[in-house]
Amino acid sequence: MRGLELSERFYKECGEPMLRERFPELLPLIAVGLVGGGSECLGYDDDISRDHDFEAGFCIFLPDETIVDRKAEFELERAYSYLPKEFMGYKRSGLSPVGGNRHGVMRTAEFFKSKTGTTDGVLPVGDWFFIPEQSLAEATDGKIFYDGLGEVTAIRERLAYMPSDVRLKKLAGNLLLMGQAGQYNYPRCIARGDRAAAQLAVFELAKAALNTAFLLNRRYAPYYKWTFRALAELPRLSELYEPLEYLISSGNGEVAERKQSIIEDVCARVIAELRAQGLSNATGEDIEMHAYSVNDKISDGGVRNLHILYAV
Repeated sequence: MRGLELSERFYKECGEPMLRERFPELLPLIAVGLVGGGSECLGYDDDISRDHDFEAGFCIFLPDETIVDRKAEFELERAYSYLPKEFMGYKRSGLSPVGGNRHGVMRTAEFFKSKTGTTDGVLPVGDWFFIPEQSLAEATDGKIFYDGLGEVTAIRERLAYMPSDVRLKKLAGNLLLMGQAGQYNYPRCIARGDRAAAQLAVFELAKAALNTAFLLNRRYAPYYKWTFRALAELPRLSELYEPLEYLISSGNGEVAERKQSIIEDVCARVIAELRAQGLSNATGEDIEMHAYSVNDKISDGGVRNLHILYAV
């Protein structure tokens, strides 16, 4: 059973009855779900990931203290800690008295501030550039099982995806990096016989291509170890999985010419998607030219005139 399903069943069978019986007056004021860090929130948990921090648990989100005071918060925490210590064969860990727990009672504002720097999901355009996409993914992943006030759901909807101009700025920067690392620096490093530098160029190309794929799908890139897993599930450009995997896992000797051909194919596929989405007016297969064309489509002049690599 996946962790998200386990969490929801634990809430339905143990948590919800406890809340309805002991805290009926608080139910309209709270939200319950499983969101945040951890592979189970992405649906990627497996036997390996269950060797740590895997248990039946959920989050209870509280509004500010003017609505639910500290006394009620303490009583909820204590009631949560008394829920069954084992559920469907999975033992639960104790809650830390100094915080840092991924489950249990938490303030809505504190949770979202820790992930995004905002308590309510309202951000000036400039602030979006400084929030790691991994953190935005953790603020919007998982599932909300119940939301009495609708507050948590509303914040998640505001953070669901970055503004268009921010997306285009990030996209332009990553496209430029793809061109510099893959189409320009990789063959030059190979020509010099510098295989180590050539592999670094491949890594830079792969990271930029991964970021580009998520941007073109309007999805936040998750924590780096899950990016390939998530890439395979994207509706667009999921076919980049195998070529990118090959590029970063192979050497730079006799296969260098083949790798250069693969790099050009990756760039061509990205360019085709840019054209399909009407994001580039550039011609040719030099992906750097497409980067500048994307940047030109940014509507906010202040954002458009920032250095093209500002967002990467």
